Amino acid sequence: MRRALIVTADDFGAAICVNEAVEIAHTQGILTAASLMVAGEAAADAVDRARRLPGLGVGLHVVLADGTPMLPAAQVPALVGPDGRFAGMIRTAFVIALWPPARRQMRAEVAAQFAAFAATGLPLDHVNSHKHFHLHPLVASAIMDAGRAHGLRAMRVPVEPGAAGLGPALMRWWAGRLGHRLRRAGLATNDRVAGLAATGQFDTARMTQAIATLRDGVTELYCHPATADSYPGSAPGYAYRAELAALTAPEARAAVAESAARHGDFRKALNPPQSIAKERASSRRA
Repeated sequence: MRRALIVTADDFGAAICVNEAVEIAHTQGILTAASLMVAGEAAADAVDRARRLPGLGVGLHVVLADGTPMLPAAQVPALVGPDGRFAGMIRTAFVIALWPPARRQMRAEVAAQFAAFAATGLPLDHVNSHKHFHLHPLVASAIMDAGRAHGLRAMRVPVEPGAAGLGPALMRWWAGRLGHRLRRAGLATNDRVAGLAATGQFDTARMTQAIATLRDGVTELYCHPATADSYPGSAPGYAYRAELAALTAPEARAAVAESAARHGDFRKALNPPQSIAKERASSRRA
């Protein structure tokens, strides 16, 4: 299989400075996709920008930790704290595993996020989750079930080769199991990601190196660009502006060109060009 490259920005809709970076990185750099937080503070602005950027593949970034629910907090009390925001990821992982009412609330929230994305009218390019929470089998099930009604075709599998140690090895094994499950269900996936080990510090040198060493198959390079290094809800220590600079750097653009990879969103990267042409022709006839 020839090489294909997807370059995705997560947290689209979290803040205006994130949305600005997505637009810049797509129009002036190598960014091809963005994952939308439908309940983010700047979600409406993100949707407006996406409508002006038809070449940008927009997906759903399911949020169940460190964010605000789509449903009223009173409808998901097991998932939120006193402030109405989602509780910590570890707590939520255990509560949905051990308590059926919490599991039902989680599934309702996931369904609400899919419905909110559908209401934007944007084509659903892909789905992933904040902090890769879809590695939790019950969260993955909720996403797959809700996604069936909304044209879910592709999900991220956060497998990154190369990092040594027990922790990265266990992460690769667990993510690999998710990938097998998704493919058995008929969903398309990437073969690997780049940027996991460098999360928040995916600078020009690291990004260019990742592109220059692409392997056969589909690689998703994911990152967190913004035009400011701090905003409400930002992660401490993340070099957001450096990641934006990397996405627009001449070195990165040259590396993409030299890679000869099929470069685009999930739909383009996971489908041969003739399939896309047939899909567009079918849509026109419909």
